[in-house]
Amino acid sequence: MAAIRPRSTVHAWQPSVPGIAEVFHARFTEHAYPAHVHDTWALMIVDGGRVDFALDRERHGAGVSEAVVLLPPGVAHDGRTVTEAGFRKRVLYLDTSVLPERLTGAAVGAPLLADPALRERVHGLHLALAERDPLEAQSRLAFVQERLRGWLAGRGGPPAPGPVPSARLAARLRELLDARVVEGITLEEASARLGHPHPTHLIRSFRKAYGLPPHAYLTGRRVALARGILLAGAGPARAAAEAGFYDQAHLARHFTRHVGTTPARFARSGPV
Repeated sequence: MAAIRPRSTVHAWQPSVPGIAEVFHARFTEHAYPAHVHDTWALMIVDGGRVDFALDRERHGAGVSEAVVLLPPGVAHDGRTVTEAGFRKRVLYLDTSVLPERLTGAAVGAPLLADPALRERVHGLHLALAERDPLEAQSRLAFVQERLRGWLAGRGGPPAPGPVPSARLAARLRELLDARVVEGITLEEASARLGHPHPTHLIRSFRKAYGLPPHAYLTGRRVALARGILLAGAGPARAAAEAGFYDQAHLARHFTRHVGTTPARFARSGPV
């Protein structure tokens, strides 16, 4: 009896993160892309199976590994399944504010980037986008961008060390976060308010000073705020809205990680 092939699935959305035009998650079992071009960069990681593709008439293959696939804008490519099991992939379509078109030539020559740290950063960015946490996603995108530019500049790996982290810069960013716990702040706005330091320098300075990245600090402040709202008698949905979470499920995930119980159980707990 022939094995049943898994069903092909596609999930795509436009996140509210500048620089990311589309997020595309797919499982394909019997699919072949015709030759085509994008006006964006396609940054892909393969989570299962293997995909074969041609870029500028040269064929490449990618499977589950530490490699990341980077396809530049305006250059013809195709794609097809290799085995009966097909493949699973996650793709970010990045506009030219993330990577300028002048780097296209460097990408055509080496679309497969064997970089475990980059793959881990791309994976983390996908998780942040699924969580719908704009500050975390922007922060993770900045580090992905830094790594990609290092590769395309010809260094073939990690970028050169940046400026020394600044404790004063970290303190000023903390003041901004404390003043905007509920409404939040974008990485771009924070950088502009603080004299336009590079986003990765801003994040590294904060992490060195306080032991965690800005988005994690802000989430912790929001959880603390939600605790007070719940203890005052509000329900989880109201607490989520008033503490700055995307929705009740978003609050529940972070609240459980921080407090060890759900918002509803916390609100009902009372004195011993």
